[in-house]
Amino acid sequence: MAGKFELDKASNGQFIFRLKAANGQVILGSEQYTTKEACKNGIESVQTNAAKDERYQRKEAKDGRHYFNLLAGNHQVIGTSQMYKDTGGMENGIDSVKSNAPGAAVDDLTD
Repeated sequence: MAGKFELDKASNGQFIFRLKAANGQVILGSEQYTTKEACKNGIESVQTNAAKDERYQRKEAKDGRHYFNLLAGNHQVIGTSQMYKDTGGMENGIDSVKSNAPGAAVDDLTD
């Protein structure tokens, strides 16, 4: 099984996406979008930018855990990772986004 995007609705009715690795683990989540079309555009932006290392913003939370944001060409955050206990885990997460996102199918859970 390859990685995939899940397009879903949040509890408030807005749209979100998750990028899941082949093992089903969520590796990137989106902000909330007011329309399904905007959410689909966010997925396309992830697919376009995922392979570009300079688009990853590596961060450290106040509790010492690590995470990353994937940025669009205009420097807007288009996806945020889960928290990792160390930088090695975070880098593995980035590698997973790079390998899974570009050709990932979209599973629309809103229909």
